[in-house]
Amino acid sequence: MKTITVFCSASDLDKKYVDEAEEFGRLMVKNGYDLVWGGSDRGLMKVVASSVQKAGGKIIGITTEMFKDSRRRNADEIIITATLSERKTQLLERGGAIVLMVGGIGSIDEITHILELKKHKKHGKPIVVLDTDGFYQGLKIQMQRMEKEGFLPRKLDELVYFADSPQEAIDYLNDSLN
Repeated sequence: MKTITVFCSASDLDKKYVDEAEEFGRLMVKNGYDLVWGGSDRGLMKVVASSVQKAGGKIIGITTEMFKDSRRRNADEIIITATLSERKTQLLERGGAIVLMVGGIGSIDEITHILELKKHKKHGKPIVVLDTDGFYQGLKIQMQRMEKEGFLPRKLDELVYFADSPQEAIDYLNDSLN
């Protein structure tokens, strides 16, 4: 089974973000991927999970005890961990690749954790930041500065790929995983 772990917001967001999440979910299934995600039935997490299910894909939710009441009840599989750290470990282990969509502090925490592990060669999974409407330009600029000033022991493009569209993200993942 080919899977993509998606980090994104559990908040209701503007249509421009919803449309991109729906498109990415459709493209995942069209390209043979199932979804691993935070398990929530709220916000953008709900949108991407619904899109994958509607297109015929499977969804595997990984949530925590503190968020279990907002979990998606009709997930193909739901895992409830005791802590956020355990959740991040499971999200990394269950996904063949990682995609960051728009999100808040939790999403940034998750992606930086995964990037730090990749920086230290604890995994080699492709990581994509889906930069909808330039949402992550600040992160990209900061990471470019980290690279330029010697804070990264590896080239930035070895750690993460910034995609401007769902199609670009899927194309990169297909190239990386096949």
